[in-house]
This record gives sequence, structure tokens and C-alpha cells, in this order.
Amino acid sequence: MIEISPNVKINENEIQFNFIRGSGPGGQNINKVASSVQLRFDVRNSTSLDPEIKQRLIKLAGNRINDQGVLIIDAKRFRTQEQNRFDATLRLIDLIRKATITPKKRKATHPSVTAKAARRGEKRKHSETKRLRRYIPEDWE
Repeated sequence: MIEISPNVKINENEIQFNFIRGSGPGGQNINKVASSVQLRFDVRNSTSLDPEIKQRLIKLAGNRINDQGVLIIDAKRFRTQEQNRFDATLRLIDLIRKATITPKKRKATHPSVTAKAARRGEKRKHSETKRLRRYIPEDWE
């Protein structure tokens, strides 16, 4: 079990790791060793997460999630498979932690009477400036 927070835990069986040859540093060794890691986590069919957390996770993941609801994280920052695997797991945990935070509800507010009066005063001043700039042929003759 991977602990995300005290009340959210993920079963390790829900996470799949695919090891592929990565690009980047490594020289000749890069062509022989599959050091890049692709982590796959099926968000939609996960039994460990609440529906609200799943929904927020799908929204947060953006284009890292495919049409089937599988979150794919590519890790190829390091040269070793173990470091990349650890990096991908940490990135998944961080993403799920962000999804566990419930956003605050927005309260609708109204401008105060003073703010309305100030806005009207500015509009009046602006329109007066525009009116004075107008060209009226009768005034020039």
C-alpha cells in the first residue's frame, strides 16, 4: 500500500510499470538498457480513490490521461531504472495529493455603493473628456 495521506492509500497492484529505452544521457548504454519508466494508473477503475478525488485527478492530469481513464507518467530524468521508477511514483503521489484538496466554494459578491458611485464618476469624467474633444463645425465658424 502506498500512503498518499492518512486517509488515502493506493494498492500497489493498481500501478503498472513499463520499462522502455529512453532518450537522453547514457552514451552507448542507452541503446542497450531500458532505463526509462512509464507508470500507468487506471484512475476510472481504481477502488482506492473516492469518486470526487478521481474527478479532480482526471481534471488535474490533463493530457497525461487517455480516453480510457489511464494516467500515464513518463520518467526518464535519471540513468537508472530504479531512480526513474521512484521518480514516477513520487510524481503520481504528488498529483493525487493535489487532487485530495477540495477547492473552496466561490462566494458571489456585489460592489459596494461607494464603488458604484466611484465608477459612475469615472465614466462621467471620461465622457466629458470625449465630448470636449469632438469637432463641431458650427463652433469653428
